[in-house]
Amino acid sequence: MQKRQLGPDGPMVGAVALGTMNFVGTYGDTTPEDALRCMSACLEMGVDHFDSSNIYGAGRAEELLSRFLKDHGDRVVLASKCGITRRAEQPFDNSAAHMREALEGSLRRLGVDHIHLYYLHRHEVARPIEEVMETLLAFRAEGKIGAIGLSEVAPATFERAQAVGPVAAVQSEYSLWTRQVELGMLQATGRSGTALVGFSPVGRGIFARELPDPATFGQNDLRQGMPRFSPEHWPHNLKRLQAFRSFAADLGESPATLAIAWLLSRGPQVIALPGSRSIAHMQDNARGAMIDLSPQHLDQIEALLPIGWAHGPRYGAAMSVGPQAYC
Repeated sequence: MQKRQLGPDGPMVGAVALGTMNFVGTYGDTTPEDALRCMSACLEMGVDHFDSSNIYGAGRAEELLSRFLKDHGDRVVLASKCGITRRAEQPFDNSAAHMREALEGSLRRLGVDHIHLYYLHRHEVARPIEEVMETLLAFRAEGKIGAIGLSEVAPATFERAQAVGPVAAVQSEYSLWTRQVELGMLQATGRSGTALVGFSPVGRGIFARELPDPATFGQNDLRQGMPRFSPEHWPHNLKRLQAFRSFAADLGESPATLAIAWLLSRGPQVIALPGSRSIAHMQDNARGAMIDLSPQHLDQIEALLPIGWAHGPRYGAAMSVGPQAYC
């Protein structure tokens, strides 16, 4: 697998990373044993950057990951996050006290004394990003984290943070059906050499080998609250997706492979962050970092799925609180 740098001074990691949210019931159930087998298979594929958060499964994702790190921690570049509380009265808390409590909890659950990359998961709007950066820089000075990341922020917030200290990575949703980052964040990270870690590059499963059926989503499936899967919008999206799937088949590739390869073509700083419980799905994802799409192929993809093609917003009202909008 090709390697990409995790920030200007960061380590080289596989261009495809592994998100661990899927292992704790976000899109359906799995067993710890299946999750651990998937992690092992990913590492052998060259996927060596594992991403988690203190809120995934209320800490269960980090606890599960700790079991894998006991034997393979020396081969994994580890990322986690803080800043979301899940409290209705205060969903985001970027205070130094809360962030320190979250960090100590993550270190304990992960069974480590150092996290290579630590993200602010969501920015608390009322708290200046400069203050938050000072807290993260203090964690780094203490040796508890190696590098600082920001998640779902606007380019202006990123640039203010950069003025205080180095930001190694920005994590944003980025795929063929969610391209807001091309309105500033892609350019900003390209200028600074900051890694742009695109999560949900397979579009919440729409580019998997089997198209999802929204009618079968379980009660706890995160996609239940996403308008693009609603009866109003899904039929329109399905037509475009079927055309893309036919194109992928003509090339002899899975839709996921093609979607990942497209994402990685957007810039040398881009890293794909899919999450999956399936070894087969991760094989498709990893292959996306092993093929190069020609300019003609990229033009054909753009014609099939032009920017702005998706019907419906990516999030409903509840989930839209937190990610920073821009442009």
